[in-house]
Amino acid sequence: MGVEAGAQAARARALGVLRVRSRALAIALLPAAAAVILLAGGSSGHLMGPGWDVARGVVCAVAVVVLLAAAVVALVVVRARPAVSPTVAITEKAAPDLYRLVRDLADRLDVPAPSAIALTPDCDSWLEDRTHPAHGPSAPRSGDEIAGTGSGGRLHRRTATAPVLVIGSPFLWWMRVGELRAVLAPVVAGTGPSAHPDIAAARRFVRGLDAAVAVAADGGRCPGVRLVCTGIGWAARLMLRSCQTHATEMERGVAAAAAERAQAVDYGLRIVAQEQVGLAYAGWDRLLTRVALPAWRMGRWPSRLDAGVVAALTELSRRDRLAEGFASRLGERPACDLLEEPGVIDEATSLLAARLFHGGPAESGPEWSPVGWEEYPDEVVDRKWRTDAARLHRVLDALGVRRTPDSTAPRPGSHPDPTAHPSAGPTLARVLDHLTPPPTATPAPKTPAEHQPPTRPATTTSPDGHGDGDGDGDGDGDGQQDGHSAGSGYEHSGGSGGSGGFGDEPTPGFGDEDDTLPAPNPRGTALATRLGAELAREEAAAAPPAPATGGQGPDTSLWDNGALPLFPLQPPRTDRELLADHVTAMVCCAAMDTVGATPGLDWLDGPTLLVDGVRVADLAPRVLSLVEDGDATPLRAWLVELGIRPEKPVRLG
Repeated sequence: MGVEAGAQAARARALGVLRVRSRALAIALLPAAAAVILLAGGSSGHLMGPGWDVARGVVCAVAVVVLLAAAVVALVVVRARPAVSPTVAITEKAAPDLYRLVRDLADRLDVPAPSAIALTPDCDSWLEDRTHPAHGPSAPRSGDEIAGTGSGGRLHRRTATAPVLVIGSPFLWWMRVGELRAVLAPVVAGTGPSAHPDIAAARRFVRGLDAAVAVAADGGRCPGVRLVCTGIGWAARLMLRSCQTHATEMERGVAAAAAERAQAVDYGLRIVAQEQVGLAYAGWDRLLTRVALPAWRMGRWPSRLDAGVVAALTELSRRDRLAEGFASRLGERPACDLLEEPGVIDEATSLLAARLFHGGPAESGPEWSPVGWEEYPDEVVDRKWRTDAARLHRVLDALGVRRTPDSTAPRPGSHPDPTAHPSAGPTLARVLDHLTPPPTATPAPKTPAEHQPPTRPATTTSPDGHGDGDGDGDGDGDGQQDGHSAGSGYEHSGGSGGSGGFGDEPTPGFGDEDDTLPAPNPRGTALATRLGAELAREEAAAAPPAPATGGQGPDTSLWDNGALPLFPLQPPRTDRELLADHVTAMVCCAAMDTVGATPGLDWLDGPTLLVDGVRVADLAPRVLSLVEDGDATPLRAWLVELGIRPEKPVRLG
């Protein structure tokens, strides 16, 4: 270990952790030492008498019990499998250039090279110790070209026990080779302090305690075993609390030492690369929540998520003036060129992301199949809208809501319309009529000033010909005359802000000038409740079976499959949000079937509706007005402007 101040502080803290282990061992041996003293005194004829005989028996019995308990705790701490991050292992054969880059970087830093490389579907990189016997490399599964490190995954014989380098997969696709090397420099430099015996022993002890706590917390055992696990968990938690401060400061010292050592390598480029880290994180989060999540809910998983983050960030560079300079980097060599088969690895990390963030099965199947970006609009967006529209009409049927007859039917004495539908079908008009409260008694005449609506601005028309719905005339439906959506830095084609798209969370309320919130729409509340129950039943019936072993994908033998998804992207949608999504889907289906609109994919906002090739960005506030307030006027005006006929039946999924 080097002479960095952080390294010396880390070693001092590691000794503090080891002292906790030594104290625990001393306490466990104390009754045995007392028993040895009493037995030795009796055998030598000094500690004689009935009292000493009773003391010897009691102390010996206590010593045996304590030693047995300590042995059980120690065995669990040593044998318990520490937690391991879910990753996709990369062999040196699958990425020789990447291994060469890491090896050269370790030589420049004068530290041991990592023992292997793995990818994770996250925007982060770290070192992970997998020297525990339970983490030994398993034989590669048939057909899996990237699972398992194998002998080819070792970088150097002298680093066989070095930690594994885990790299965020979005970094490989978005960053250039030089930027990736600069970002990995402080991470790889951490192998130096990690190789110190005291720090390595302290880390093993802390990981063992953490694994023992997890083992003790596992239920489903008989009462006797549960009692033993309670004692093991108590002892492990006590030792963890005792060494918590030392372990935290030890890791801080290791990080400080690594950062200090890495300053000599690509320091100037690292400053620029850190900007790309933040940008990649923003694009990755947006891609998962707005684009990937709707596909996962439909039983499809995008097989090129890492390539998609490049498209999302390129789109961000086009829209946001703050990111204009980032697109010029795309002419340089991307870090994914360091992989022999980027498409295969991208597919494996995409499947792992679906498992971690949504809880999908481990393998593809009829109900869980990959989808390419070129197929996304038809296979995901169109299916999602039509499936949601069909569910909405099923719930309306269950509520006894009558179907709206086709208003285009010929009247007596008139000529029949060849385009008219002879029977009533699933129409948007049915939804609009149900969510609009029935008219009340005619109120007394009001003065002209009182005719102004107190909570709803008048609908205006934006320069592009679409209704605005919020009275500000900017076409974004946010109630602000700024030409952009509130809280958004993106500039869309057509002058509409990014927060008006279909993937955005609805913004509550229209008339912020009114302090009194309008009463909720009772029909909307009842319909939202039934929709939530119907969707819950469908999800329960379609729950995936237990994951099967084998096949292509990440090495799942190192982590628990029973707690998926490990990192849910969003909290469960409320009933009101579900209703807004279903009404939006019904409107989009009507637009596609009457005016020839098409489903589309926006890299930053997810599913979107295209009318004459232009993205519609002002629909969300109008749907929200109908769902929350029962006011269909803004939405009806929007339908008229686009020529959408709500009385026409639509095709459902």
